[in-house]
Amino acid sequence: MPKFLHISDIHLGFDRYDSKQRTLDFFYALQDVLEKYAVAESVDFVIIGGDLFEHRNIKPAILNQAQLCLRMLQAANIPVLAIEGNHDNAPYGTKSSWLRYLSDWGLLKLLEPGNISANEPFYSLWDEETQRGGYIDLDCGVRVLGSNWYGAAAPRAIEQIAEAMGELPAAPGPSILLFHHGLEGQISRYSGALRYSEMLPLKKAGVDYLALGHIHKNYEEDGWIFNPGSLEANNVEESQFKRGAYLVEIDHNSIQAQLKTDYRQRPIVRLQLQMRTQDEIEAVAEGAIARITQAIKTQAIIPEQQPIVELRITGTVGFDRLELDTRSLQKTLQETVPRPNFSAALRRRRSGLRLPHCR
Repeated sequence: MPKFLHISDIHLGFDRYDSKQRTLDFFYALQDVLEKYAVAESVDFVIIGGDLFEHRNIKPAILNQAQLCLRMLQAANIPVLAIEGNHDNAPYGTKSSWLRYLSDWGLLKLLEPGNISANEPFYSLWDEETQRGGYIDLDCGVRVLGSNWYGAAAPRAIEQIAEAMGELPAAPGPSILLFHHGLEGQISRYSGALRYSEMLPLKKAGVDYLALGHIHKNYEEDGWIFNPGSLEANNVEESQFKRGAYLVEIDHNSIQAQLKTDYRQRPIVRLQLQMRTQDEIEAVAEGAIARITQAIKTQAIIPEQQPIVELRITGTVGFDRLELDTRSLQKTLQETVPRPNFSAALRRRRSGLRLPHCR
């Protein structure tokens, strides 16, 4: 059976929290996943469901990270098929994206539908000379089709894709469609997600495996829709999401998709400290140190793993919250527990204090 690796939402160049170390985490996660589950597993191909990069404009070092990973696959003769996500689109005022650059250099194949307004067919077969095409029939007997980032126009785009698939020659085997969009009901506060019924035209058109991206949480639907989630958590809230990379075997009769999560990821620990009305401001630092120390003793925090630690401080206090110097608290925690890399930011709530990002 053909075997492939499905990853998405890699976000190379992630730079929130102003931490170079955290930016490197996203590169190390991708590198480890490709080594363990693409090269070591001898997959036939790798698919990327969008958002390879965090930003449309990237620094040379981030481009180099992508090239190093893709060249590893190239050396192993493993083709990479990709689409652009909403983070990958060409920067405003330009006609080319960085994924197009990587595709032009032969490090991946960017599968893009044609420009119908310019009288191009919606789907044309991949051309190795021009490095252009909307779908490809691989030697292993699998057809892979691409798509764009459609945003609110996704329901109409699904109709176009289904119609265009009906005009193609018969597929040599199972068909995979790369589609960067989310399914309704998977996460809260996400507007614009598609209903399952809106996806069904793709199944009727012959899609055996719908390879999604965009939502950073792993989910599956009805045995044909698969979303691996992001490789790394983009914030501490995402630490509660199951996520990873799909190692898949597929034929016309079955899909065996295993979510792989055993790869290099930085642990995230979320702690809480409850303050009381009578507590003085000095009690915040004392309580924070005690809470971190307790977590280390119980091995909720393993310092050698250099985890991200969120310490949320809640409660109604008897002093002005503006008096709390979070930078000083951060330094105190670093001196008390030198191994983990702590940082702190203060959010003000009517009900009391909150330190949401101590890492």
